[in-house]
Amino acid sequence: MERSDLGQLLLVGVPGPELDPETAKVFRQIQPGGFVLFGRNVRTPSQLRKLVDDLRDLCVIEPIVAIDQEGGRVSRLKLIGNEPPNAQQLRQKNDENLIRQHGELTGNLLRLFGFNLDLCPVLDISFDDEADNSLRGRCWGTSVPQVIQFAGAFHDGLLSTGVLTCGKHFPGYAAAGLDPHHDLPTIDRSRTELEECELKIFRAFVDRVSSMMIGHAWYPVLDPEKIPASLSQRVVTDLLKEELGFKGLVMTDDLDMGAIINEVGFAEAISRAVTAGNDLAMICHRIAMVRDAYDTLRRLPSKLLDPALSAIAEIKRHLAPPTTFSEEAFRSLDHQVWNLRVAVLGPELAKYRSPDDGKRSPVEVY
Repeated sequence: MERSDLGQLLLVGVPGPELDPETAKVFRQIQPGGFVLFGRNVRTPSQLRKLVDDLRDLCVIEPIVAIDQEGGRVSRLKLIGNEPPNAQQLRQKNDENLIRQHGELTGNLLRLFGFNLDLCPVLDISFDDEADNSLRGRCWGTSVPQVIQFAGAFHDGLLSTGVLTCGKHFPGYAAAGLDPHHDLPTIDRSRTELEECELKIFRAFVDRVSSMMIGHAWYPVLDPEKIPASLSQRVVTDLLKEELGFKGLVMTDDLDMGAIINEVGFAEAISRAVTAGNDLAMICHRIAMVRDAYDTLRRLPSKLLDPALSAIAEIKRHLAPPTTFSEEAFRSLDHQVWNLRVAVLGPELAKYRSPDDGKRSPVEVY
């Protein structure tokens, strides 16, 4: 029997700041489970809200509408407003109240534009604040207690607004020497080392975050096969779901990253992601491949698909609707972001945004 719900397993990017007819046709036919927006989708406040409304109108089932709004350089809304301080700046200020305020402000801004899931908090620990592994400025602590305290404060502030959360990047990118946007890192940590550090943090959040994102790195101690954690059943199902007992939604990091496309083919990545136990497969940039992903899902057995579809249906019971949009409401919240910058950075440094990392390719960090 032909199934009509398989698109629910896909979290997909959108090509530009407005829906073109061909993309709208594909999305209407496939009915993705959700959308993830990037800087390429953001031009003005009213344009962004219209795009989200148009995406929601295409869907028979209310979609997840996600974004990466962390702070600092990973802040999509800085294109139309002030840039919030990043996690490192906030933790160095050492004020939990300011961090919770950042979470609340973030959530209120996202609700205004119609987003219902923020792809954070980052739960990675910083072993080196200058490491070239895509985490620069994004980590809430340099110790396990600090990450748990500060990421938890941001998480609780964000969740209090109704916006759902996503812990990332399980089981921890901290020791990666490469950026997975470009290559597959090997994280050669012992199980004891992981348990005492990275996994200790994720265990503290398994009953708190709404969803979990699986990173693209190979952990030989967790899976002898050289494969990204995001495609590993030993990591996704055996470790996260069964051993740690995580009951929320599980998603891959973007399957367009170099760590994936340099290692496995696209169809194999989709198939292995679902087989590993992920509920959502994320396709952010090669949007033309969404039909191919859908066709791959059609060939998979129902026993693999049904648990994922159930998990997606469950999280969708908790999606908050957009709040009423107005330019005035946005400007008011954006002014509060500026005040937060001043409180964290001081009035002089608040004038300057975080420089984009010149070593990066044009692929956006997430």
